[in-house]
Amino acid sequence: MSKNTIIGYLCDGEIVDTQSIKDPSSCKEIEFGNSKEALDIIRHSTAHLMAQAIKELYPDAKFFVGPVVEEGFYYDFKTSEKITEEDLKKIEKKMKELAKKGFEITKYEISKDEALKKFESDELKQAVLKNIPAQNVSIYKQGEFEDLCRGPHVPSTKLLQNFKLTKVAGAYLGGDEKAEMLTRIYGIAFADKESLKAYLKMLEEAKKRDHRKLGKEMELFMFDEEAGAGLPFWMPKGARLRSKLEQILWKAHRIRGYEPVRGPEILKANMWRTSGHYACYGENMYLTEIDSQEYGLKPMNCIGHILIYKQSVKSYRDLPLKYFEYGVVHRHEKSGVLHGLLRVREFTQDDAHIFCTPEQIKDVVLEVIEFVDAVMKKFGFDYSMEISTKPQKAIGDDEVWEIATKALKDALDENGLSYGIDEGGGAFYGPKIDVKITDAIGRKWQCGTVQVDFNLPERFNIEYVAEDNTRKRPVMIHRAILGSFERFIAILTEHYAGEFPTFIAPTQVIFVPIAPSHLEYAKELQKELIELNIDSEIYDKSESLNKRIRTAEKQRVPYVAIIGDEEVKNNTIAIRDRRKKSQYNLTKDKFMLQLSEDLKEGKI
Repeated sequence: MSKNTIIGYLCDGEIVDTQSIKDPSSCKEIEFGNSKEALDIIRHSTAHLMAQAIKELYPDAKFFVGPVVEEGFYYDFKTSEKITEEDLKKIEKKMKELAKKGFEITKYEISKDEALKKFESDELKQAVLKNIPAQNVSIYKQGEFEDLCRGPHVPSTKLLQNFKLTKVAGAYLGGDEKAEMLTRIYGIAFADKESLKAYLKMLEEAKKRDHRKLGKEMELFMFDEEAGAGLPFWMPKGARLRSKLEQILWKAHRIRGYEPVRGPEILKANMWRTSGHYACYGENMYLTEIDSQEYGLKPMNCIGHILIYKQSVKSYRDLPLKYFEYGVVHRHEKSGVLHGLLRVREFTQDDAHIFCTPEQIKDVVLEVIEFVDAVMKKFGFDYSMEISTKPQKAIGDDEVWEIATKALKDALDENGLSYGIDEGGGAFYGPKIDVKITDAIGRKWQCGTVQVDFNLPERFNIEYVAEDNTRKRPVMIHRAILGSFERFIAILTEHYAGEFPTFIAPTQVIFVPIAPSHLEYAKELQKELIELNIDSEIYDKSESLNKRIRTAEKQRVPYVAIIGDEEVKNNTIAIRDRRKKSQYNLTKDKFMLQLSEDLKEGKI
């Protein structure tokens, strides 16, 4: 079978494999390769190849689901034997053996009742069937292995040669914490060896950049399981880094006409009922009781800003009105998805809500996109945008959703801005633009969001006085640039591999006095730097000079400043510039000027 063989078709946005296509004449062919559509088919098929290998190695294995995900694929299963990372090579070897045999992958359909009977002794298959509303189900077969599946799949295992199993994890059946724990194995697959090799190289680099590893080494943040999972503690260096980022964003907001506000972190549950959060987001909220009344910790900041808006009558002349807040929110994330600072239960959003007229939506959205562009360029990120449409669980009429979605599309279309569509990915109260950034090693991250909301203004009955003196309903635009400080700092740490630009580095200068007699000069310099909002440390332990310099350089600070007799005598500083990878001497005044210029680079 040739590598340029047709492995599927794209029909009205849906991928259909060669086993399922009925009329290929009106569909676009998908050739074996590394296109997104082709990789979806290849990776789904490789998941089944992995399951086939597991079944041969562990005959009592039972399988739940094996979907394609952004980072490759996985399969959830259970077996009487404990599977560890050491077992992955054995499973990979078996997969390669099976791939070489070139099993034809075939599909057949049976009724759901027949499937229930066929898999009556397999409780995991019963769980899968329980969630299938259709009366008929499809089964894919390769050799002796077969499984319930919608597809798509390649026509033969011969095409599945370039894959790697990446990790073993635990996963609750159906994501339910009360259900049994299954084994989950993740993997990746490509059409060619070169792409797989490049991806694995990126994974190795990602391990070195892991913000959890760097955060510990650089003493930025910590977690304490006794205090609670998913609750980050910011250590002094991390708090300095975060504060610098907050200050840069604060000024950028004020320049763009945003007004700072702040709401409480807990509100009566009836407020969340009115907003729709209680019904559509309640399982992610922390609820408690005070004075026999139910309260909820806020998972979002919207309601506080709405209530502040309602405190006085607003005129059309006041709009657009922009409120922003570094709002602390709490969300009940399942323990299995917690991941360093990337997924936590308490975090701070760089949140804003803009109240405007329907006619102002386009201009407001474009102004927000300009803000996003300025921030992402400042930190060296490329980015793309995606419009997410109405999800299954939503509030508001379809007509209102269509108006809001069209407003977002028109704003981007009329200004020639490209975007993708994520069907059903919107917030429950409105469609949104998601901003996805690409870091230094090519990974994509979800960050900022812009959401158009006609629903919450209606639910809370907020108004403005129009030019004709009538009362009208404003539109509410929810907006975050970073997403959250926790997540963005995690991404920044990995993007820069801990080598932060000077304007946000947690420590910008480390002074290394050669002898005790040079310590006083170092302290004088440190005091002057505080006046410039520059953070510094002094390494004066009773260790050798070389060891102190090595220790200082491992901290990834922009400048290591050596101070000896000459420096004290001449009011100079011997600089080791980590960013420029050079060494030079400067007068104290010139060094202060250089640091001031470095700080200016942080302006957005």
